[in-house]
Amino acid sequence: MIKVKNHLGTVGISDRYLKTLISKTAESCFGVADINSAGAVQGLAGRIRRRRGDSFGVSIKHTANGEPVVGLHISVTYGVNLNAIANSIIHKVEYVLESEAGVKPSKVNVYIDGMLS
Repeated sequence: MIKVKNHLGTVGISDRYLKTLISKTAESCFGVADINSAGAVQGLAGRIRRRRGDSFGVSIKHTANGEPVVGLHISVTYGVNLNAIANSIIHKVEYVLESEAGVKPSKVNVYIDGMLS
């Protein structure tokens, strides 16, 4: 949970909301073919339940200051520039988090796990 203070008071933003926002943002980016599981726990839970939630493929850890460090696991379309896609996703996720949730992430890591044709 991240707490943001403004002139109206303190607002709590859950990690689940942030993960959903990040996942939907990444899915809308050019060249992203699929969102992959972010670790063994998500992979196993996804296979047991046979469905994927909105926060699938996104991990959020917090720094000592409370700023989020985002990890995003994706597969990309074959033939696209990997560096350009990763930089585009990083900038778009940072922008959406700041504009929609008022949260500035400490870092956004994009892990490209595969290529799909």
